[in-house]
Amino acid sequence: MFYHIKELQYNAKPDRPDPLFAKQLQEILGGQFGEISVAMQYLFQGWNVRMDGKYKDLLMDVGTEELAHIEMLATMIARLLDDAPVGDLEDAAKDPVIGAILGGMNPQHAIVSGLGAMPSDSVGNRWTADYIIASGNLLADFRANLNAESQGRLQATRLYEMTNDRGVKDMLSFLIARDRMHQNMWLAAIEDLEEHEGVVVPATFPSNQEKKEVAYDFYNFSRGDESAEGRWAHGPSMDSCSHFRYIQNPPAYGPVPTLKPAPPYTFDTNFHIPPQFC
Repeated sequence: MFYHIKELQYNAKPDRPDPLFAKQLQEILGGQFGEISVAMQYLFQGWNVRMDGKYKDLLMDVGTEELAHIEMLATMIARLLDDAPVGDLEDAAKDPVIGAILGGMNPQHAIVSGLGAMPSDSVGNRWTADYIIASGNLLADFRANLNAESQGRLQATRLYEMTNDRGVKDMLSFLIARDRMHQNMWLAAIEDLEEHEGVVVPATFPSNQEKKEVAYDFYNFSRGDESAEGRWAHGPSMDSCSHFRYIQNPPAYGPVPTLKPAPPYTFDTNFHIPPQFC
């Protein structure tokens, strides 16, 4: 159950309208790594946890916070669209500056949403649930969450550098700081799970059913040996079960494949269709 608190989690008021930046800001609202995606991802992961406890609360807490971020961005986008001269574009466009802004504006902000935010990215692609990951395996999901926060913070910092509006920068600064916390949070949760379950997902698959002789080999498929210098090519494996081994020239473990002939009509140039079927 949710309750809506009318106050925003943080300020979302620009210094001035800017329809072009409203379009750009849509990316961190409705894009692949936007706030809608992480909110739905965390909430579905939380709803699917089949037990109470710290992990379920973690997911529900941060998922709820992301709903607040959606509200902040939607409010900011609406305010950036305030007073956009959409009623008489021809006259407005006579001003070169305004014309350039309107040329980059998302027309759907005027036509579809009535100068409001939309569940879409910066080029108009609709948000889709295909963006979210909720596998039921907490360690796998937490790693996906870390990636989502990393990509989201990256995009927010790029947007921060693309505007001089102090109000927009102030809100983005808050979101960027929260993304720092969320990256640290998921790393802590991952470490907590790895300590008890190991680093390999899933931990329950019987290791004796794996081809263990290749389970820790790093294959070099590049010209040169630079990859041999990496931590992944030598020393104890990350699951502490073995040691990495660098394979300079990876072998072929299987034979040359032989396939049964396909029906002649699928490829044989000497096969002719009888005239009555032409």
